[in-house]
Amino acid sequence: MDREQEEMQFLGLFGIYKEACKIMKSWSILLGQISLVLILPLSVIFLVHMEVSEVLVSKIVHNEIVLDDTRAGSPRYNRVSNVLSSEWTTFLLFKAAYFTIFLILSLLSTSAVVYTIACIYTGREVDFKKVMSVVPKVWRRLMATFLCSYLVFFVYNVLSFVIFFIWILGFGSTKAFVPIAYVLLILWFVGFVYLTIVWQLASVVTVLEDTYGFKAMIKSKALIHGKMGVAALTVLYFVCKSYHHENIDKSALSDHLEVYLGEYVPLKAKDVQLEQYHV
Repeated sequence: MDREQEEMQFLGLFGIYKEACKIMKSWSILLGQISLVLILPLSVIFLVHMEVSEVLVSKIVHNEIVLDDTRAGSPRYNRVSNVLSSEWTTFLLFKAAYFTIFLILSLLSTSAVVYTIACIYTGREVDFKKVMSVVPKVWRRLMATFLCSYLVFFVYNVLSFVIFFIWILGFGSTKAFVPIAYVLLILWFVGFVYLTIVWQLASVVTVLEDTYGFKAMIKSKALIHGKMGVAALTVLYFVCKSYHHENIDKSALSDHLEVYLGEYVPLKAKDVQLEQYHV
């Protein structure tokens, strides 16, 4: 992160990757510790979830087939029906536990990485112990941003479903239905990716600024404007701030990070929200 801020606005895809690689190389031990404690468990949980889900679903499908071939009201039918109900309960509880643990670890790893990169950027001393002491204090703010993002995703998908359903009712029998349906699907996917990028950057804004929830999403949307081509990376937050000529006061940002090490006290926006500068 040794570039002048004015230069960062001109970084493209490969430039951002280069900066990210420099950080990972220079801070490999600390980032490796974070990966081992927070990110590796995410990968393990995801793989375990896939395997267990496959086993549970296969059992459910098998018993549903058996139930269809069994006379209703018979002892065997009742027995299989009870087993099937138990399997569905187990499956739903497993899914709920998985998503809860996955969400918690995701938010914790996000706060750890963002805090670490911000410390590196401001030249603050940072070690694994400091990072782990900060993570729980940032988690609640990230959860608020996540819930707001989830609500936006929910509304977006509901509206998309309604539009697609209306399209099916009105044009389902026409020749243009299939090609236009593909176009609608592509548009939905583009919108979904865009919202995902907004959410990811909003998580960074939540950690580095006195903003969270819908306000963080609005700020994120404004930051990625004009940088959509590279909007899926790290470091991106600082690049976007520079691109929009928002000068980042490293001392103010450093003070903001310092607060996390003590009792958490919300900061005023002026402490971290920065002046505009002109190239």
